[in-house]
Amino acid sequence: MERDAKKKKIWALVIIGFFALVSIVTYAYNDYYIYLSAYLWFGLIYGMCLQYGRFCFASAFRDLFAVGVPRMVVGIMTATLFFGLVSSFVTASGFSTFHASPSGIHSMIAGLIFGIGMVFSGGCASGSLYKAGEGNGVALLVILSISVTQSSFADLGGWLNYLVPASWHASALSKNLPAVINVGDGWLDQYLAGYVWNHPTVTFAKLLGLKNESASGAFAGNLLVGVIIPALLMLAVVYFIWGKKAFVRDLLKNKGSVSLRDHFTGFWQMILSSKRTSLAGLFLGIACGLQMFVIEGLRIKFGIRNAGEILTRLGSDFGLSVRGTVFDPGYWYVTTQEAQWVGWVMHKLGWNNMDNIFFGYVNGIPNPALNPADWMSLSLIGGAAIMALMNNEFKFKKPTMELATWAIVGGFLMGIGSRLGLGCNVGAFFVRVSNGDVGGWLFGLGMIGGAFIGVKFFNWWTERKMAKELAGMEI
Repeated sequence: MERDAKKKKIWALVIIGFFALVSIVTYAYNDYYIYLSAYLWFGLIYGMCLQYGRFCFASAFRDLFAVGVPRMVVGIMTATLFFGLVSSFVTASGFSTFHASPSGIHSMIAGLIFGIGMVFSGGCASGSLYKAGEGNGVALLVILSISVTQSSFADLGGWLNYLVPASWHASALSKNLPAVINVGDGWLDQYLAGYVWNHPTVTFAKLLGLKNESASGAFAGNLLVGVIIPALLMLAVVYFIWGKKAFVRDLLKNKGSVSLRDHFTGFWQMILSSKRTSLAGLFLGIACGLQMFVIEGLRIKFGIRNAGEILTRLGSDFGLSVRGTVFDPGYWYVTTQEAQWVGWVMHKLGWNNMDNIFFGYVNGIPNPALNPADWMSLSLIGGAAIMALMNNEFKFKKPTMELATWAIVGGFLMGIGSRLGLGCNVGAFFVRVSNGDVGGWLFGLGMIGGAFIGVKFFNWWTERKMAKELAGMEI
């Protein structure tokens, strides 16, 4: 047993050594690669934090709705609060890379679809990445399903165009996009250009008449009103519905009554009982904020606004969007870069997916070996593997047929939800909420509702399955 644990720790060191070697060799070749290495090392940190805290949005709401355990929700809100705090400093200093997204009812609908999908698959987008680092075969299927769904959905038209309202079609054509973007022949293109882009980008600072970059806007508007107050309200709801039961029961036995002060004590105990997850959330939130600062600093150093310019200077301009850009968020993000992997492969196999908005106008499909966000996702898996190996929690797990089916179905729904909501549980909820984007809470509310529906469906499915098995045994 000790020998096996020692081997796993050696493998953990090998992974760290490999990433260090990649950073050193590529930087020695050209100092522009430090930009990609920044994504790599932050991805490594995210993977380690996620695995250490067992940090998964699907698990959070599944545990809450199914068995009443609030641990993971507390961790998520802790990470959100700390990311909000750090990002407020970054925003006020003028180094933020965040851009708010259009907000509307579509954000909530997208979150609903995504929430159902993450419960079905047993892992959210980020959770599936870190579980893949633990050797989980189901998680790999989830990642593949999300990626293929997004990549395909981005370019589908045909019969789907019959579902496009005439107002979307007309509005999309009026945007005068470059001729290479066939905006009138794709459902998602017309949804984006003809509907989503017509919605305003709204932050809590703007709602209060403040500038996002000002100290008052960053701290009073986006942090206090947009993050702290709603996060504490959510935690209070979690405490009074799920968290207080055991605490109040024990208190009534000893005191016979419960005061408001007792509830504050119980609330704080709920926070502390989630120590490991909350600690992971603390480091995750701080790292997310620091990444924005670092990436913006590197952009200033190299005199660029997007990694597409770096790839051009390196002589690798294949797969750049019509605007010369690639997906380069500047902060933690998942799903889009995984869709780019599939999009790049499909393009090489003959599927022209550079005539749509998602790839051709915004994100591009650069070589995965030179895609900054790809480096972040791969190193996230590596970081999770390191932590799992160090804690003797790494184990290859082959999926059963039933789990594989749920993984593919759940990944499909998450892929659709991600494209409709312009992001997943990280990009459309965690990052947006932490930066004061109103749309983040809309996606989050939808995601919570979807998770509730998913849990209720699984309860029904399990009871039905057990009833059939019992009936078969009686026969």
